[in-house]
Amino acid sequence: MDAAAAFFATGHGQWLLVGLSGLLAALLSHLLTPVAMQVARQYGLVDRPDGKLKRQTEPVPYLGGAAVYLGFLVTLGITYSFSREVLALLLAGTMVVLLGLVDDIGAISPRAKFLGQALAVLVLMKAGILMQIVWLPWWVNWPLTLLWLVGITNAINLIDIMDGLAAGVALVAALALLAVALVNGNHQIAILTATLAGALAGFVGHNFQPARIYLGDTGSLFIGLNLGALAMIGRYTEHNGLGVLVPLVILGVPIFDTLFVMYVRRRRGVSMFLGSPDHVALRLRRWRLSVRQTVAASYATTALLGAAGIAIMLLDARGALGVLGGLAAAALGLALWLKRIDMGL
Repeated sequence: MDAAAAFFATGHGQWLLVGLSGLLAALLSHLLTPVAMQVARQYGLVDRPDGKLKRQTEPVPYLGGAAVYLGFLVTLGITYSFSREVLALLLAGTMVVLLGLVDDIGAISPRAKFLGQALAVLVLMKAGILMQIVWLPWWVNWPLTLLWLVGITNAINLIDIMDGLAAGVALVAALALLAVALVNGNHQIAILTATLAGALAGFVGHNFQPARIYLGDTGSLFIGLNLGALAMIGRYTEHNGLGVLVPLVILGVPIFDTLFVMYVRRRRGVSMFLGSPDHVALRLRRWRLSVRQTVAASYATTALLGAAGIAIMLLDARGALGVLGGLAAAALGLALWLKRIDMGL
């Protein structure tokens, strides 16, 4: 045991632990998902078609997020030496899992949901998991941390509207964040990110169209909080200061969708907290893409944004500015095109 511990403390051992953590989390999540299906059906935790936004042919069980959460938690319990920050991440994750479970069982008000998310974020901040923009004072970094984490948590929740969409986009984004950690040689963040990616990989096959189980708020809130935290604590600015924007780029698909929906609903005078078929993915479906094509396009876009984010991190300031300018122009053009798609609203 001492020899094994000594090996895993070495550089090669740490990288092996990254791979083992991802594989174990994937295996556990894959095996636990059918169990979650059975429990959800037994207790009536299913998403029933309503002929409007919910157009599946039969009820689909929730609780997929519980399998992702348990795969993540158990894997870290086996492979990881807990620090204060990691314990805080697990505690905050557990808080939003419970919050999502309550919402899946019976909807809670948006105010209560935001309050619960804010409390979970405060747990992370108390443990020192904070946005660290060195040229900003602490009294700016603290509210920015709260805004970022609550925003990403809800952005992942908002795109959970189509079979395989949220889980797959989160998986590709997690792999991009894993690549960032590998480039930076940060074993600790790499293990956490690989574990999250593995837990998502084990689940997403069950969730791809036709989905046999949904994440539910239990899963989308947990995934969003962890993605936001892992993106926030990475190192991005060694080559240029614009690297601070890399997390925004890597998580660009859910962020773009959230901002687009906010803009469209504000123009229509519709509350952000009410369901409405005006998301990017639904507009692509209305245009001409199938569900699988829409989801595949979202995965590809996330992969391209991940590559762009890593390029921004490694280039000099001029190169990074060029990539950011191209992405901004593409986002603006896409938003204008999407807005023209008639959703019959």
